[in-house]
Amino acid sequence: MNTVLGIVRLSSQSSLFCPLSLNGSLGLKPGSPVALSYLHYEPSLDYQTSAILATALDTLTIPYRLQTSDMTISNLTETLNFSGRKVAEASVAMPFSMAEDQSLPEALYNQQPSTAWCPLSSGGNRRDAGCFAQSVVLRGISKQQQVSNASPGTEPKSVLHMCETGQEVLARYLHTVFPRTLSSLLLLQGPCKILAPYPQFFAPFLNKYGFLSEKPLYGPAKVESIPVLAAFQSSAGLYRTLGDFYRELHGTDLRRWESFFSAGVEMEDFREALDELRTLSLCYKKSSLDENSDDDDDTD
Repeated sequence: MNTVLGIVRLSSQSSLFCPLSLNGSLGLKPGSPVALSYLHYEPSLDYQTSAILATALDTLTIPYRLQTSDMTISNLTETLNFSGRKVAEASVAMPFSMAEDQSLPEALYNQQPSTAWCPLSSGGNRRDAGCFAQSVVLRGISKQQQVSNASPGTEPKSVLHMCETGQEVLARYLHTVFPRTLSSLLLLQGPCKILAPYPQFFAPFLNKYGFLSEKPLYGPAKVESIPVLAAFQSSAGLYRTLGDFYRELHGTDLRRWESFFSAGVEMEDFREALDELRTLSLCYKKSSLDENSDDDDDTD
């Protein structure tokens, strides 16, 4: 209930906001925790979940925090919030899946056609939904790893292996996975440093730099840094996420929540907020087919 009011009020009073959570659902029933392949974290421990979210946020905000960057926070919000889309989704690959002797083109090529990250905004995993715009940051890839390391004269495995810079590799990958999406991107050599008291909850086959080890490790390595891929997205999946949330509460007998309304929230104000939530969800509609599907659901 508070989530509805928060989304509606934040969307009306801010340029952009992005929920961050390792819970898989915004609805009344909690979803399964987000699964990150190379992290063995305990969802009930705030110490561990906050470390994950802080790492994602630190990476996501690099573009407008770098002294050498021309991007401002206003530039970022304007990239994502056009057409009334005030809600963004965050995603992360932590650590980014890459072997210690692998090149970036090879790592991204092996992950196609799926995306390389997991959602962090309680919107479910709607990988096929696409998005309208995104800001993507990949950190922790050395200059030597950024382009193909194939021997001269070797036939390129893909267009990614033909790129001459890491920026071009990442841009080509994003264009392949999101062909109609406006993407801004940043590739950095510096990784995310892992210092105490950061939890050591990493998979045992990661080396101390956060890359997948080709050789068996004799006991878990103490991870000192990790590569991280993160993205802010104006996701078309929010049409379903917000719409499903609206329908779940719209079909609920609000009189059951007497204690909530006795705290000072008027029922009519809440119903109005629900209508605004549905209006917000329509900003992420991609086609008339989506709208017809939504109308059918409302009449059930």
